[in-house]
Amino acid sequence: MSLNVHNQLMDDIRHNAAGIVIRDVNLSYGQTHVLKGINLTIEPGEFFAFLGPSGCGKTTLLRLIAGFNIAQTGTVSVGGADVSGLPPWKRDVGMVFQSYALWPHMSVAQNVAFGLEERRIARDEIISRVDQALELVGLRHLKDRKPSQLSGGQQQRVALARTIAIRPKVLLLDEPLSNLDAKMRVQVRRELRELQQELGITTIFVTHDQEEANTICDRIAVMHDGIVQQVGSPMDLYDRPANLFVANFLGTANILPGTLSSDRKLFRLAGGSDIPVAADVLALDKPQLVFRPQNAALADERGQAAEGRTRLAGEVTNSEFLGSSVRYGIRIGGTDVLVDVAHQSGVEPLRPGSRVAVDLDHARALYLNA
Repeated sequence: MSLNVHNQLMDDIRHNAAGIVIRDVNLSYGQTHVLKGINLTIEPGEFFAFLGPSGCGKTTLLRLIAGFNIAQTGTVSVGGADVSGLPPWKRDVGMVFQSYALWPHMSVAQNVAFGLEERRIARDEIISRVDQALELVGLRHLKDRKPSQLSGGQQQRVALARTIAIRPKVLLLDEPLSNLDAKMRVQVRRELRELQQELGITTIFVTHDQEEANTICDRIAVMHDGIVQQVGSPMDLYDRPANLFVANFLGTANILPGTLSSDRKLFRLAGGSDIPVAADVLALDKPQLVFRPQNAALADERGQAAEGRTRLAGEVTNSEFLGSSVRYGIRIGGTDVLVDVAHQSGVEPLRPGSRVAVDLDHARALYLNA
């Protein structure tokens, strides 16, 4: 493919990129309320993720945008146009399914051409678009093979090429990496990110894997029980979770119960230690202390904590070697917490039963309602 043709393809897809607005969407299957009051705005050209555990409603929401599901209330707009009542083939969106949905009896080129033929595109245009799409995903040299002759990663790229060929306004990806082994997932997700940035196409990625969402997406909507819990960049969600579910789902979080002192200036842990709290904690009804394993440090329990830190005495219960770090389980006043310590070659890990202290940095402590 010549540079001019490649640039034209990029321009066509980037020009088509459209924003998505979802307003007041509720969807039920019988008595089961699957999506509950969904409101989201996805910007043109954004790489956005629906992230959450199985059954949270993320795939249902993706299929709603595609037109395979219909909500009882609310609207879905693509590029400023309400598409809520339109069938899938009139929404100008492209979807890559978890199973890839390739026709086994067709060649790679025929699979990519399928959607164009359904749209009654001229034959010369179909040939050109198929070649362009396969060149873009690096598979033009395999266009005469059948899907069974390809690896899982190559099949995924064929499914992606088939969607790109129709020049959609929005690209929808339904857990496209779940059928790949761990090493291939890392490679393909990097390719997806690079391709999305090159195309500038609005993309929504559904996954239950926080690492996948964190590494390739601009923003994430964390979902649970049919409700959008929080929307933000991966770092914002990790550092400033809105609730305990988000804190637990995005990475590992230690959660320590306690109560506010009578003057509401101290958070009193179950073991008796007091931690100064910021003014914004006072607005919480039932605050709990939350901190990440890397936001605490192990210390000698006989020493004094530095200013701005609280030292909590504890006992090592277990350790896990994670390569770059050792993760210790520490029991503090009947509560188990995790603390990550950078691994140093030649340094033996602490044994279970060792007495230690955990230093908490007040500035890195979060307080969330129970």
